[in-house]
Amino acid sequence: MEEIRFKVSPDEEGTRIDKLIAFKLGEGYSRTYAKFLMDNGFVLVGGKEVKPRYLAREGDEVFIELPPPDITDVQPENIPLDIIYEDEWLIVINKPAGMIVHPGAGNKKGTLVSAVLYHCGKLPEADESLRPGIVHRLDKDTSGAIVVAKNERALRSLAKQFQKRVVKKRYVALVKGKVEMDNGVVEAPLGRHATDRKKMSVDLARGRHARTIYHVIQRFKKYTLLQLEPVTGRTHQIRVHMKHFGHPIAGDAQYGIPQGMERQALHAEMLGFTHPDTGKYVEFIAPLPDDLREAIAKAKNE
Repeated sequence: MEEIRFKVSPDEEGTRIDKLIAFKLGEGYSRTYAKFLMDNGFVLVGGKEVKPRYLAREGDEVFIELPPPDITDVQPENIPLDIIYEDEWLIVINKPAGMIVHPGAGNKKGTLVSAVLYHCGKLPEADESLRPGIVHRLDKDTSGAIVVAKNERALRSLAKQFQKRVVKKRYVALVKGKVEMDNGVVEAPLGRHATDRKKMSVDLARGRHARTIYHVIQRFKKYTLLQLEPVTGRTHQIRVHMKHFGHPIAGDAQYGIPQGMERQALHAEMLGFTHPDTGKYVEFIAPLPDDLREAIAKAKNE
């Protein structure tokens, strides 16, 4: 990743930090992209994450990490899709584990975006990057429900709902150990890992607020099956919170417990939002995939 550092000058004091970052990055970079960087932990001001509306102060040291750019030429690919629902406004898909949502450096083929482009023919582009129709994402090895906008109005509506945290999301996860309380909340601020920028970690000093609600579905000898509701939508939130909670997700080699499954045992089971055309609340359910069902059955018998 490219790194950019600068110190706020006297003339720049009082400028909104997102506007200042867009200016420093140069032509072709917008305030929306600056906000995207800040929302995803790629910007530190004085060693801390700040809001896009933060007013710069003279002497502030700003650190920016530019992620690899998305490719500009996304090619449609004839890849089968497990479609839960589709109309002229949006499409809801049960994404399989192993499929990357959008193209990026080193991942130009076999993506969800390429498959949806082939299926739909055309998709609107998000402001901050070339990720057609994408308003949220799932990690490569997380399966489950994901919505893709099919026109500009749907894109704006869904993006606004995700930004305001009014979209309902429910996950199912198989975690290591017995969770004692039937219901609870994991609340711990998250930020980029100090040494591995591909990972997130609990950061009490500089992290951003993150909250996850959990409910026990079933306890086994060595594992617990949980229902999880992320109130906030931080990168890797559920995976990091479960590790912090002392019950890492089975199969999650990146955050501590590779046993129990060949990928993290995490599935986005339900997605609920207001339809951008009808204005009515809708919910969509993604059935559990076979590999997670098998892992749960195995945990019952251990």
